[in-house]
Amino acid sequence: MSYRLYVRPLPPNAGNGEDSDACLFNWVLYDASGDAQAQGTGDLRSTIEQTLSQNGLEDVLLVGLIPGDEALFCVADIPAKQSRFVNQALPYAVEEQIAQDIESVHLALGLHTQEGYRVAAIDRDRMAQWLELFNGWSHSRLEAIYPDAALLPVTEGGWSVCLAGESAMMASDRGEWLSMQSANLGMFAHTLAAPSPEDVVTEVPVVVYGTESEFDEQQALLGELMAPGLLSVRREGLELMPLELLAHAHHNHLCRPINLCQREFSVKDGKASPLKPWKPLIAVAAVWFVVQVAVEAGMGFYYQQQADDLRQQAMAVYRESFPGDRRTHAGNVRRVVEGQLRTAGSGGPDMDFVTLMKYTGQQYSKVASTGSVTFNSINYSQSRGELVVDVRAETYDRLSALRNGLTGQGLDAKIGSVVNESSGARGRLTVSGG
Repeated sequence: MSYRLYVRPLPPNAGNGEDSDACLFNWVLYDASGDAQAQGTGDLRSTIEQTLSQNGLEDVLLVGLIPGDEALFCVADIPAKQSRFVNQALPYAVEEQIAQDIESVHLALGLHTQEGYRVAAIDRDRMAQWLELFNGWSHSRLEAIYPDAALLPVTEGGWSVCLAGESAMMASDRGEWLSMQSANLGMFAHTLAAPSPEDVVTEVPVVVYGTESEFDEQQALLGELMAPGLLSVRREGLELMPLELLAHAHHNHLCRPINLCQREFSVKDGKASPLKPWKPLIAVAAVWFVVQVAVEAGMGFYYQQQADDLRQQAMAVYRESFPGDRRTHAGNVRRVVEGQLRTAGSGGPDMDFVTLMKYTGQQYSKVASTGSVTFNSINYSQSRGELVVDVRAETYDRLSALRNGLTGQGLDAKIGSVVNESSGARGRLTVSGG
């Protein structure tokens, strides 16, 4: 189950870059189902980290909330849609809305609306201080930094106001936010109640959030909000601190804030991967696999070379003994040698008429049993050691089978003067000792 930790620093040490360990925080811990599991007010960072540790929580998503007046809301009218071109044009599109050198301002891009892109602008040095304050907490990793007022629930067509002591947070449905002194809310209400010449005069809905004690203390203020007559004010009571309202709205997507952790302040590179604890084992396994494949390939190449060398040696020995034989190769040398050995064992070195006739008769018996094969005449030349047989068969395949059988016995058999007739094939079979 994933947890999300919302932390909101308290003044005066919040984000000043000095003695950050002494900074106090209001905080609330939400689980994945949206239930608050723990909260605290005015606690040190070490106390919050200890709470996470005691509950055995790791890799908790941390959301940092900074005062709303630290960041300025702008609208950038940029016709481009590709993020690369939008980021290039962004500084020029909001430069006139910012009262300081644009080079010293960090710009964060939000949603695209009909008016243009929503943009949050914050001083670059201040953003670096806030990032340092929220980054590197034990048992958690920074997910986002938001202006606190931007997390108020959106009131369609109007404004949301949250009372928090002497200050008040405000946000509109256009996405803009601001923080001000509670005493100035009445003057701001008069501004809201004065419509522009283009607008149709209607009541502007305003939802005010606060505890019952806040409402009791701010009776006069609430009276000012309702006085103009063009504001439809509705009160929503809070049982606990305003931070829980902000966390609830963010967790349930009731607001559309702009994450300030973008571009050079992005924290995506620090996002923990679920495979991170296994990375060393994966690396070892990958190295072992590569080494194993290399060894297997090397052994295969080595054995292939050994086999080729043995074949070459065998053919070299055979060529020395039978220099005139050009038909024998490494693929059939074993069969030829075995045939020659059988022949040598049966007939000795001299192939006389009886021996040649013996082997020819044996093959004739095998071939004739499967088809018609006829010997018309038999001649033997003692000087050449050849047996010449005038043979007739149904097809040339029968003649070829007879010759192949003799060759398989290690003899030199050839068929010549082949004549294909209507009754079959006729040829001259010449057999010698090889």
